[in-house]
Amino acid sequence: MKILTQQDIHLVIQLFNQGKFDDVVHQVNKFLKANKKEVFLWNILGASYERLGKIQEAKQAYEEAITLNRNIPEVLFNLGAIKLNLNDPVGAINLFEEAIKIKPDMAEAYFNRGLAYNQMGNLEGSIASYKRAIEIQPGYYEALNNLGSVYQRLGNHEAAVAAYQKSIQIFNNPRAHFNLAGALRNNGLLKDAIKEYKQAIELSNQEPEFLSDLGDAFWHDGNIKDAEKFLRQAVQIEPLHAKANYQLGVFLYDNNKLEEALSFFKNSKIYDYESRVLYCLYKLKKFDEFYAELNRVSAKPNNSPLLATLSTHYAFNFNKEDIYNFCPNPLDHVYHAEIPELLKEDSRLVKELLKDIQQADIAERQQSRLYFGSQSAGNLFKRPEQSFQQLAKALREAIKKYFQIYKNESSTFIKLFPQEIDFSSSWYVKMKKGGHLTSHIHEEGWVSGAVYLMIPKKRNDPDEGAIELSVHGDNYPNEHDQFPTKTILPKEGEVVFFPSSVFHRTIPFSSDEERVCIAFDLKPKQL
Repeated sequence: MKILTQQDIHLVIQLFNQGKFDDVVHQVNKFLKANKKEVFLWNILGASYERLGKIQEAKQAYEEAITLNRNIPEVLFNLGAIKLNLNDPVGAINLFEEAIKIKPDMAEAYFNRGLAYNQMGNLEGSIASYKRAIEIQPGYYEALNNLGSVYQRLGNHEAAVAAYQKSIQIFNNPRAHFNLAGALRNNGLLKDAIKEYKQAIELSNQEPEFLSDLGDAFWHDGNIKDAEKFLRQAVQIEPLHAKANYQLGVFLYDNNKLEEALSFFKNSKIYDYESRVLYCLYKLKKFDEFYAELNRVSAKPNNSPLLATLSTHYAFNFNKEDIYNFCPNPLDHVYHAEIPELLKEDSRLVKELLKDIQQADIAERQQSRLYFGSQSAGNLFKRPEQSFQQLAKALREAIKKYFQIYKNESSTFIKLFPQEIDFSSSWYVKMKKGGHLTSHIHEEGWVSGAVYLMIPKKRNDPDEGAIELSVHGDNYPNEHDQFPTKTILPKEGEVVFFPSSVFHRTIPFSSDEERVCIAFDLKPKQL
């Protein structure tokens, strides 16, 4: 057994730099027999195991190194990064902070501390960490990119866009273009988002996730041909890419190509794919396969409004027990109330909302269920206009009152009711004469609703312009017509909301007046 020499160290470093990590492990384990107290050997052994994907072995090697010497910031950092990889953000932060005490200008430690805080949901801590990394290293474009992502999660889209743009100025990287596209899209700027998606794709050499999101953006912009082209291209490049399969499945599902959509949902295995599979089976009238799959999926913990819709409809349709306890008797949970801020005489807020809807730089998205009308893209309640922020505040109060009515119920809908009222989506819907929305649910919501700013007053039929709610809709296969229904004709300044599992549609109206509402969804943060 020989003592470690400089030649031995040079050999190990050379093998590591050549990417021969198995050889490094072999050589280092030989050297360790006589040199168990050499921190260098344990550290490079950990780094090699890490490159080989052997995370537990890497952790053990770094821990040996730290036991020998706890004053080397790089080793502390390495173990911290492993703990972060192993979903131990608290342990990781402790190690990063130890490293920072020894080496205060260690930008990488601040950057990774930002990742750890983000993993814990401490977004303010994450922002502070990324900002400090950028102060130390102004060209740290990855930190700027991650800073933008945190701002985006907080709904501060202007700050997110600025961070992404600065990242791109430093280094024209595809991920920043992709993230910038997402921020622009959330701000209702679909065409600008499409340009950024294209730039990301050009720089990334056809990354499937980028292609898929570009296709999805084209779809919402009404360009069906290019939407399908890029969605299919993403799956062709990576046939088992989860998100690409899911997004293509949703596109086909919405365009009534259910047999084909079925296979892509099964490939995706993400989000609510099981509910989407059940939807396809049910609409295709494969009832035996549907019921078997419904029993299998319902036996697991579940929280899908779409699954609830399907289970409830099947129960009414075939006179069976509803086996899914999302929200029994969902029409009993429809809420219709006034929003006081909109009912004040000569309401300033209503005028400002209508003005901002008309004048703000908000793109419109195509909606296949909407006739003689238009719908906004992005999330209105994440925009900076004061009118949207005031309305969101008023709606939060209404939703809190709604929850108080049902808070003692045992259904999943109430048990997992959003404790923090954060709107996952919000958009305006403007309709002209003949305008209507066909029956649908909001698969990605939990609570859905609309607040009404303009309602046609002239009508040939009492229900024109009303919202109709039911447990039947969307051309679901029906064995009879005895499904419960509730119809509400809202007034200006009123809100209607309900479990997202409830079908709803707008009854066409014949007046030349305009019908304007702002629709919204919210859902629990853990979903």
